[in-house]
Amino acid sequence: MRQFILILLLIFSTCVFSQVAELPNFTGLVEKHGAAVVNISTMQAPRESLNQIMPELPNIPDDSPFYEFFRRHMQPFSAPRRAEPRSMGSGFIISNDGYILTNAHVVESADEITVKLNDKREFVGAVIGTDKKTDIALIKIDAKNLPVVNQGDPEKLKVGEWVVAIGSPFGFENSVTAGIVSAKGRSLAQENYVPFIQTDVAINPGNSGGPLFNLVGEVVGINSQIYSRTGGFMGLSFAIPINVATEIADQLKVSGKVRRGRIGVMIQEVTKELAESFGLSEVHGALVVSVQKDAPADKAGIEARDIILKFDGKDVATSSDLPRMVGNTLPDSTVMIEIWRDGTTKKIKVKIGEIPTEESSDNRRPTQGKKPDTSNSLGLALSELTSDQKKRLNVENGLLVEDVQSGIASDAGIRSGDVILGFNSKDVKNIKQFNQLLGQVSKGRNIALLIRRGDLNTFITMKLTDADE
Repeated sequence: MRQFILILLLIFSTCVFSQVAELPNFTGLVEKHGAAVVNISTMQAPRESLNQIMPELPNIPDDSPFYEFFRRHMQPFSAPRRAEPRSMGSGFIISNDGYILTNAHVVESADEITVKLNDKREFVGAVIGTDKKTDIALIKIDAKNLPVVNQGDPEKLKVGEWVVAIGSPFGFENSVTAGIVSAKGRSLAQENYVPFIQTDVAINPGNSGGPLFNLVGEVVGINSQIYSRTGGFMGLSFAIPINVATEIADQLKVSGKVRRGRIGVMIQEVTKELAESFGLSEVHGALVVSVQKDAPADKAGIEARDIILKFDGKDVATSSDLPRMVGNTLPDSTVMIEIWRDGTTKKIKVKIGEIPTEESSDNRRPTQGKKPDTSNSLGLALSELTSDQKKRLNVENGLLVEDVQSGIASDAGIRSGDVILGFNSKDVKNIKQFNQLLGQVSKGRNIALLIRRGDLNTFITMKLTDADE
């Protein structure tokens, strides 16, 4: 019996030690590649107000004998003030002659940049260029024969794979944290040009701009953002794929700025309900809700209610894919776009334009239209647009929503003041046609209304029930 127990203990111990042996060891990676990671600190010169440099005269009457004395002898002064550290971050060396990648927000508004190497040497950093849309900055130090990182391929990353971050969280230099890839291709609000790598690596303020390594010591991303309600790490970290960063860095190195393609469309996500409304068998693509006049898409013949399925031969899985695809395309190049229109696919050649540095929009709301019509089954009080309203909105036709009664349209989010421009794949021309289109839809089916709200267009879907017939 004792021999049997010893055998079981031996088997158990072997299993435990074999599992421990499978855990990754990061020491070799850190020793070999940590020297290319740098600490970046910035300084911003103090901005003094007039009150700080020009003291007021004492409250002395003009006719006082002391007034002239103080007026003559109280000179403006400025107490000496030293620049204070504004922020700290991380970066990594991509060339042995001193080019360094980091985040744009790390060096934003900096008057002085200090780069500290792993061997404690310090250099003054110069900004070559920044790109706020991707949060990438390229800086340069005057040094030679520096250690550099090896760049990997983020496309080969797998969810669940181990990754390592090296940086300076809260100023603690050369800190190493590890975790796994939680997801790939994440889209974040207001971040249209980056398919983020999501990890559970501990990232805190100061890690920004530092490298994310795979287990073979290749940089696959730049740690950029965290999701936090406290300001500290909560298990959600996001890194910019290194291939996106290097493409931006190449442009910054040449011209100091980034050129991005544009086609001039406003899009929204294709939902299951929208796909059904447009007769699309699969839920994918980017639904065009408006086309800017004289933009590349307009000149090529792309229309509102088209669904863009492919861009330059690449599938558009979700609407968030399209801005990245277009933005990464060189302006003035010509690409083929595949669309879904009226139940069939169509290919259109588009010459890519360029995103201007500043874009403005004219926010205009429609004025009161004709007497509203409430004969439709959706509970919408509608009126046809006047010629003045059409001119203001730059549309040929449309119906103004004067009032919304409780029911399907109200539940779907239709508001008073909205303008209905389209019904599924059709332009809305008048109230009679709108009611005819509504009457042709069977109960239980989804419809999609193209709505103009302010200066934005969007599709709103709703399912017809027995009460709506």
